Order: sequence, then C-alpha cells, then structure tokens
Amino acid sequence: MSITRFGSAGGVGTGGQHLPFSSAVEAGGWLYVSGQTPMLDGEVVEGSIIEQSTLAIQKCVDIMRDAGYDMEHVVHVKVILTDARYFQSFNKVFKTFFGEHPPARICAVADLVVDCKVEVDVTCYKAP
Repeated sequence: MSITRFGSAGGVGTGGQHLPFSSAVEAGGWLYVSGQTPMLDGEVVEGSIIEQSTLAIQKCVDIMRDAGYDMEHVVHVKVILTDARYFQSFNKVFKTFFGEHPPARICAVADLVVDCKVEVDVTCYKAP
C-alpha cells in the first residue's frame, strides 16, 4: 500500500507561521483531510458562523477534489464549534454540502487554537 501526501509543503497559519502537516493523506483508498478553518493566506476570514462554516467546508471539498475524491466519497466528518449556539446554523450549511450524500459525523464544542468559530475535517473512501 502506498501513501500519498497532498500539500506536504505545509500551509500558512496565523501570523504567517509555517504549518508542518499535509493538507491531506491518502492510503489504501482512504483520504484524510486535515482540519480546515475559515482562513485564507494565514488570516481568519471574519464573519458569521454561516460564512465561516461555508469556507471551512469548501476548503475541505477543494482539497478532496484536488486529490480525486468527490462528495459521494465522504464517509465521516468531524466538526468543532466554539459555541453550542452555532449548531443549528452549522447544520444548515452542512446540509447544503452533504444533503444528497450524508456522511457519519461528530460535532463537539471546544476552544480552537485559531480565533475562529469552526473547524472541519473529512474522511473519504474510494475503492483503489
């Protein structure tokens, strides 16, 4: 079994710091996308939970598609919200992305190391 790393050069975090992990790793038909926050070029994109959730999920989708996976390949999503009151609004955004192919999911409330409202990661499977 081979392992392929996508974005292994690392991205840019807050304050321009280098992020020392791959954006996704593929092994044996599985694709694990690292947690995505609503950041562009190392800066948090301010906005509501709707706007931040849309960007975080879209970043996951873009990484998946670059790796050759699509929405029907998503089997599990992990979500971290910084406030339980965001749950219903997040679900509305989630449904716009995954309504036709609902994956398994966990959603938790916790502090994030980045000053934003949400972080999302996805796990995909496609038979090799």
